[in-house]
Amino acid sequence: MSEYTSPVPMPALGASAPAVYREFYGMPMFVNVPTRDLTASADFWIRGLGFIDLFTIPDRLTHLRRWAFQDVLLVPAERVAETPTMSISFACVLRQLDEIAARCEDLAPGCTSGPTEMPWNSVELTIVTPEHARVVMTAAQPLDPHSARADDLRAMGIEIPKG
Repeated sequence: MSEYTSPVPMPALGASAPAVYREFYGMPMFVNVPTRDLTASADFWIRGLGFIDLFTIPDRLTHLRRWAFQDVLLVPAERVAETPTMSISFACVLRQLDEIAARCEDLAPGCTSGPTEMPWNSVELTIVTPEHARVVMTAAQPLDPHSARADDLRAMGIEIPKG
């Protein structure tokens, strides 16, 4: 049996994001995002959130991707929800959060909140996209197994090796 290697790097202050994955594979998960304007939505996801246009079928679909297994399909819709009814989270590294927030704010002022430190040892940035999707960019923080935070996580039932 082979061991799977995740594209998500180990949490570290200097962690580097993996390159955008451009190969084709059977997608174990993806999200469909309805939009009234495929071009404008693709522009925001690409320039703001750091996705690439893997391929486009004009007026039908735009397949976006960041890292491996971070796939989004933009699809045309007559109407979209005015308020987000769900969210989708994508892993990133800590040093990407401020960059993503700045790019998104340049494209759509007021669309971000955070970054916010979460009790489960991540920092999260929430973005509401032009098509009203709630996207959460989440970055794990380094964890000292002897810290109070590690003790708090253990108290929640999360196993943290003592090192």
